[in-house]
Order: sequence, then structure tokens, then C-alpha cells
Amino acid sequence: MLWWRSVGHSHTGYAVECFVDELLAALGQDPIAGRLAMMSNASRAAGVLRRVAELAGWSGPGPSGGRARGVAVVESFNSFIAQIAEVSIGNGGEPRVHKIWCAVDCGVPVNPDVIRAQMEGGIGFGLGHILFAEVPIEAGRPVPANFDSYRSLRINEMPDVEVAILRSIEKPTGVGEPGVPPIGPAVANALARFGLERPRRLPIVRRTA
Repeated sequence: MLWWRSVGHSHTGYAVECFVDELLAALGQDPIAGRLAMMSNASRAAGVLRRVAELAGWSGPGPSGGRARGVAVVESFNSFIAQIAEVSIGNGGEPRVHKIWCAVDCGVPVNPDVIRAQMEGGIGFGLGHILFAEVPIEAGRPVPANFDSYRSLRINEMPDVEVAILRSIEKPTGVGEPGVPPIGPAVANALARFGLERPRRLPIVRRTA
């Protein structure tokens, strides 16, 4: 994976959390309540999931008012991160991500400002790649040569981000990469609430030429 932020946790988190959400939807269960029912009440994953639901004022995935919400919770680098994405369908059918709520348990929070900044950075990185970062290969070479032919997340496409850091007595754990894995499945799970199929191939927005 070389320089990819969050390495294997990103694609395994995507596969697991989309699959869990799809099963819960088939059972008619709420995506947060259904996840919590499979967890111990004392687990750290349940802790961040409850906190992010509280932070977002969760009342269900929707859609409502043209927006839907998706959730994901992933453990990576011994830290637990839950995120809720609020998404609409924009011009040309492209997803528009309006806000991300994020709850993090990374053990004793040594420097909360750094933790918050790393979560925000991981969300921006992950969102840009999950939506747009396609690099086709032709004749053994990448087609995009520069930013005129490679689409990345623009500043006006960055959603509002709200981060809650849980109190903990556990030893401090990673914060540089764990913000990335939940963002993809949270967005995909929100899009599924519009009746769209969860993407099996990424990025979500594909090149047309």
C-alpha cells in the first residue's frame, strides 16, 4: 500500500461496514441500534457509536428533506472511530457530503487539538479518494498527468466536520490514520438510503472520458 493513509484498514473497513449495513437494512433494523445490539455495552466501539449518535442528534437514516445519513464504526491502530455522514444527491447525480460527525476513542487524549486535526485531515483525505480519486492505467501508464486531469476534493466540497473525543483511561493509541476508514462506508451507506446500490468499485464518481 506504500503511502496510502490508513493502509489496509481503509478497504477492509469499507467492505465490513457496508456489508453490516446492508444486512441491517434487509432486516429492517436501524443502522445504529442494530450495530449496538451486536456489541457489548461496555465495548469501546459501542462507546464511540453512542457518542456519535448523540453528537449528530440521530433519529434515523432518512432520507429526510433531500438528505440521508449513513454510519460506520471501525477500529484501526487500536483506536475506535465512528462517523455519521449527511449526504444529498447533487448536480448530475453526484453525491454531495454536507456534514460529518466523528467520535474517537484513542485512549488518554494527550493533545486534543492534534487529535481533532488528524480526524479532520483523515476525513478530507478519505472523502476525496472515496468520491473522485480515479487513476486509470492505459498501456501500463497512469492516464492523469496533473490536477487538470485528476479530480480531487476541492475546498468547496469539504463538509463541515464535528469531532467528539471520548475520555479514556486506556493507553494512548493512533490518531494519524484512523480517521480515514469510516468515511467511505458512512457515505456509501447514506447513498443506499436513496435506493442507490452501494458501490462495489471505487471511487464512487467515475471518469466519463
